[in-house]
Amino acid sequence: MTQVEIFGQTYSVRAEGDSGYIHDLARFVDSRMKEVAEKTATVDTTKIAILAALNISDDLYQVEKRREGDPTDQKARAERLIRKLDDALGL
Repeated sequence: MTQVEIFGQTYSVRAEGDSGYIHDLARFVDSRMKEVAEKTATVDTTKIAILAALNISDDLYQVEKRREGDPTDQKARAERLIRKLDDALGL
């Protein structure tokens, strides 16, 4: 059992593995909640947590999307690279 503090509340987290990792995750969530709280007018902790979760989810989604790559973006990039190579080779 690992005790962490997130946004002023203490939670007991049961997880396998390194407790340091759990603490790192808790610090990350805490920092994102604080960022959201600074940017919004609400003091409702639940709303702040949901907005932070949406922000974190968006970050993850964008990373996965870039990793998988949009085929149309890849095609456009390949075409630009081919044009640059053609220009460089004088073709």
